[in-house]
Amino acid sequence: MNYPNGKRTTKTLKLNQKQKPDFSNRGMTLEEDINETNAYYLREGIAVVHKKPTPVQIVNVNYPKRSAAVIKEAYFKQASTTDFNGVYRSRYIDFEAKETKNKTSFPLSNIHQHQIDHMKAVQEHGGIVFLIIKFTPHDEVYLLPSPTVFTYWDGQWDGGRKSIPYDKVQEKGILIPFHYQARVDYVKALDKLYF
Repeated sequence: MNYPNGKRTTKTLKLNQKQKPDFSNRGMTLEEDINETNAYYLREGIAVVHKKPTPVQIVNVNYPKRSAAVIKEAYFKQASTTDFNGVYRSRYIDFEAKETKNKTSFPLSNIHQHQIDHMKAVQEHGGIVFLIIKFTPHDEVYLLPSPTVFTYWDGQWDGGRKSIPYDKVQEKGILIPFHYQARVDYVKALDKLYF
């Protein structure tokens, strides 16, 4: 095939050949997929969930011209808590989203103590708390309820594992299949667990 620039393509086109859609590299991160899902939930009146902004202290800004301010130096004001929070079916929900390239487990080093402390406080006040974990090698996303997360987190300090095994995530969590509009349709998993 010749293109307008005069160059030829080396690829041959195969007509009438069925190809399976490839979802392995959708070009989106887990966080972006959840943001798209939350926008869909909001539009459809399903839930109100937003990403929490990370508090930042801006120290130095360069103004080469009025319309093009550039932040040169900034610092995090405080450690952030979890990624997302909101309301679903009149209940407060709060969760962290994490991706791992590990095939066999989810490393607990991906979570921080202040996040666990926050999650435990929310749970103590009746909120629904969970992790959404994406195992990128398997292209699978799971909702893992907080009791399982807390069991492994607390256990690591008593000589236990420093990760949650993949098979335990499969057993204790709920697989969230990819969908077009609600890409990470986690409310269906919440319905199974809590409603």
